[in-house]
Amino acid sequence: MSMMIAGLLLFTGTHLFLPLASDCVEGLRRRFGPLVVKAGVSILSLAGLTLIVLGWKSTQPQWLYLPPTGLRHFATTLIVVAIYLFVVAQRPSRIKRVLRHPQLTGVLLWAIGHLMLNGDSRSLLLFGVLALWAVLEIMLLNARDGAWVRAEAPPLATDVFTAVVAVAVVAGLIWAHPWFTGMAVLPG
Repeated sequence: MSMMIAGLLLFTGTHLFLPLASDCVEGLRRRFGPLVVKAGVSILSLAGLTLIVLGWKSTQPQWLYLPPTGLRHFATTLIVVAIYLFVVAQRPSRIKRVLRHPQLTGVLLWAIGHLMLNGDSRSLLLFGVLALWAVLEIMLLNARDGAWVRAEAPPLATDVFTAVVAVAVVAGLIWAHPWFTGMAVLPG
């Protein structure tokens, strides 16, 4: 589990550094250029994610609670909505007129959905930490960035295309889920 903890610290710490030390980050951007800083954040994030996945796969879970079976469909719906929000965060969307941070909101919903589906120690650690990080990150970004200026609404066709992309991403994640977690999403 220590590998997963190290990955969580690296991933969340890298992301929390950006709003907490914005003057330092801006100095790094001036000195090395924005692409170098972005590449550094990407490399550290990828290293953190790699440690999380390897730590997950190498940790023997201990059952802490029995997930309520009656919430399975609701939890799965939360995860699908979360994936849609991940996709929305990268594209123009009407959702951005309602949610200031769609990707972080997606992380929060994704984590809550997984906590409703999994009652083991490694799930509680991973999804609990990521849910707390998402809330903290939203608060820090809001404090740093000040008043929210809502984006213009794109044409409806843009949102329809985004939904189609999200469906493809969901299908890809269902297919890949056993590879990086060792657990199939769909039975059989």
